[in-house]
Amino acid sequence: MTSPAPRTQDGAAGPAVSPGTVTIGVGGLTAMVVGSMVGAGVFSLPARFAAGTGVWGALVAWAVAGAGMLMLAFVFQRLAIRAPHLDAAVYAYAKAGFGEYAGFFSAFGYWASACVGNTFYWILIMSTLGAAVPALGAGDTWLAVGISSVCAWGFFLLVRRGVQEATGLNRVVTVAKLVPIVVFVLLALFALDVDVLMANLQGGVDGGTLVDQVRGTMIVTVFVFLGVEGASVYSRHARRREDVGRATVLGFLTVLAVFASVTVVSYGVLPSAEIAALRQPSMAGVLEAAVGPWGAVLVSVGLVVSVLGAYLAWSLMAAEVLYVAAQDRDMPRFLARKNARDVPATALLLSTCTVQVMLLLTKVAEDALDLALDLTAALSLLPFLLAAGYALRLATDRAAGVRPRDALVAGLAVLYTTFLLVAAGWELLLIAFLVYAPSTVLFVMTRREQHRRVFSPTEALLFALSLAGAVAAVVALARGAISL
Repeated sequence: MTSPAPRTQDGAAGPAVSPGTVTIGVGGLTAMVVGSMVGAGVFSLPARFAAGTGVWGALVAWAVAGAGMLMLAFVFQRLAIRAPHLDAAVYAYAKAGFGEYAGFFSAFGYWASACVGNTFYWILIMSTLGAAVPALGAGDTWLAVGISSVCAWGFFLLVRRGVQEATGLNRVVTVAKLVPIVVFVLLALFALDVDVLMANLQGGVDGGTLVDQVRGTMIVTVFVFLGVEGASVYSRHARRREDVGRATVLGFLTVLAVFASVTVVSYGVLPSAEIAALRQPSMAGVLEAAVGPWGAVLVSVGLVVSVLGAYLAWSLMAAEVLYVAAQDRDMPRFLARKNARDVPATALLLSTCTVQVMLLLTKVAEDALDLALDLTAALSLLPFLLAAGYALRLATDRAAGVRPRDALVAGLAVLYTTFLLVAAGWELLLIAFLVYAPSTVLFVMTRREQHRRVFSPTEALLFALSLAGAVAAVVALARGAISL
């Protein structure tokens, strides 16, 4: 990690970009945010929401999720200015606030979340094509796994060609994939039946109180909002550090409007029970009901373009987090290698190998699509909570000067991420521990490379807690209390 460069009292100047590093402006950074957030999740929103809640619950859920994620967006915006020397923000903020082991967990968790999310993308693409090619099934047949594997390695070769080429392509794809989503909203509005919309005002298929309904949709909103930190993760390439904050907020507000619109207009096309029963991507079924079979084709094409763009953005961000952590000597040094095109090639290779393993694991999952979506969201919660916690510590530091406004924003972000942990449920959290605990092998490798003591007393306690969670997950899986 670079040392802080001289800056104004507000810290706006930030460090100079190191020689040879490709720089990206606010437009490219905003495209990274939108590109990484608008992926597969938006196309599955109608069915996931209809199963859990009605129109009122959806509006409340988006208000809560939007406000909470906006606080996180503001957290990343302010930290980009107040701590411009910290690159790959999600990881770096956790380390700066809570120590090396917490930073390691944050880096690994964020990276693992990105890899599982990328696996979800391929499953959903194959499920979409499965409507026309039955051999692909729900994206979990051997043919689907084989095609997905070939595509994943093809993207590996593309991203290795360079950051500039990948981000340039991502900007084009971001615009292209927004077009069918906007068209969906407009066509659904045109076909909207007021009587159907009114009938869907109350709870969804699963029932429960309004609070239960909102709680049940929270994990879905986490998944679709992943990527709000996209500009921060790639901050070492920003031409100006203030561009990171601007891109984060601009990208978030754009995506929030899109997601909320897609959800609400769907309730005016079909009854909740029918929407909940639709094959994923459920957006295709909704538009088919509104305008005919060509609507499903339009959404399916849009999904493929959208997911491929999101996969590209997440491949870049996943590798970037591992690379920066290794550069800062918090991951094994083999992950700190990059090629002549400024791409962390070794970290990118490890990410692609992990996606490959996850694709093979879809053969043993009961519902590969839902598991990948929920696990992606659950793994991201710890990195988000630690980043918000660091922002709160920074804003309330008397030595540096207390900033009440920043403290309020950070405090709300901490409360929101804590609520998400509760909403995720103990089953998902145990499965997340099953991923987190074994990662400590990389931490041990790193400490031994540096001839340092492996754990401090506090770190040993954290490891013991993560190991206990992993053991509990294994026991619960063996007894059938939870299932993949």
